[in-house]
Amino acid sequence: MHIDIDRGVCIGAGQCALAAPGVFTQDDDGFSELLPGREHGAGDPMVREAARACPVGAITTSG
Repeated sequence: MHIDIDRGVCIGAGQCALAAPGVFTQDDDGFSELLPGREHGAGDPMVREAARACPVGAITTSG
C-alpha cells in the first residue's frame, strides 16, 4: 500500500495518529508524518480508517 500525506493540506488534527498509531505520528509542529519503516502501512488494517478520519483529506492511500 502506498500512503501519501499532503503536508500543504494537513492541519495537525492528529486523527491519523489516534486511528493508526503504529503507522502515523506527529512532527514537532504537530503535522502528520509516517513512522520510520512504516511508509507502506506495515499491514496495519487501520491505515484506511486513519485516512478517512482526516478532517481535511490530507491522507490518501492506494494499492
